[in-house]
Amino acid sequence: MSRLKLGIPKGSLQESTIELFAKAGWRISVSSRSYYPAIDDPEIECMMVRAQEMARYVESGALDAGLTGKDWILETGADVEEIAELVYSKTGLGRVRWVLAVAEDSPVKSVCDLEGKVIATEAVKMTERYLAKHAVNARVEFSWGATEVKVPQLADAIVEVTETGSSLRANHLRVVDTLLESATWLIANRAACKENWKHEKIQHMAMLLQGAINAYSRVGLMLNVRRDDLEKVLAALPSLRNPTIAQLSDSGWVAINTIVEETTVRHLIPRLKAARAEGIVEYPLNKVVY
Repeated sequence: MSRLKLGIPKGSLQESTIELFAKAGWRISVSSRSYYPAIDDPEIECMMVRAQEMARYVESGALDAGLTGKDWILETGADVEEIAELVYSKTGLGRVRWVLAVAEDSPVKSVCDLEGKVIATEAVKMTERYLAKHAVNARVEFSWGATEVKVPQLADAIVEVTETGSSLRANHLRVVDTLLESATWLIANRAACKENWKHEKIQHMAMLLQGAINAYSRVGLMLNVRRDDLEKVLAALPSLRNPTIAQLSDSGWVAINTIVEETTVRHLIPRLKAARAEGIVEYPLNKVVY
């Protein structure tokens, strides 16, 4: 049987990735003592790999496909096929930012003020390219972790990844500039993409994962409405495309089925009820595929 060797990011993206795969239709079970998670698809073999290393292993063919950030693709310079951008992160749907940060009371106002200074970061190459772009000579030191606490005793500035900025604020750091915005990507080995079976498997995976992301913030709504009230109900109802309208057994009534942003429902249902809609049902979604 043909198998697709798939890299699952170990670390900060691990839990959100496994949750995303569950919504897309795959159940992945991780053991704390194994780097080879079980998956309920005999055509896929999973391996846990740090996101920082994923692109290198996909490029070499040790993995056929994997999920990692655009930041680590650029940092490693790996030659891989970028299949689909999947905008999710550790805490939700959204991108992360790599920022240049200094102590709150630092006199540094821009990168130009870091001439001859020390910058700690995990993304050394990214930082060096950024400094070269601004013609700044500074020493970039690789940070093995806890980068936020290295300012000001061990470094004059840091380049660190952030989602909300809360960790930076908690460590009394101030953002000077943003180097890069990044999101998760499904990537593939170029040779694997030339194999018809693997190419199709990867493309189908990308479609279902994107469908799961599309569904994260949305819910379905079903409701019944008299034909005489249909126009004013539709006027109150936002829709992903156009709502589906079906005739009920009583010719004077129709059923409406649509998809809406979950955050709008608490305002929408009272408006629909005021427009004389009945039998309103809200239901969760796993995937929305355009």
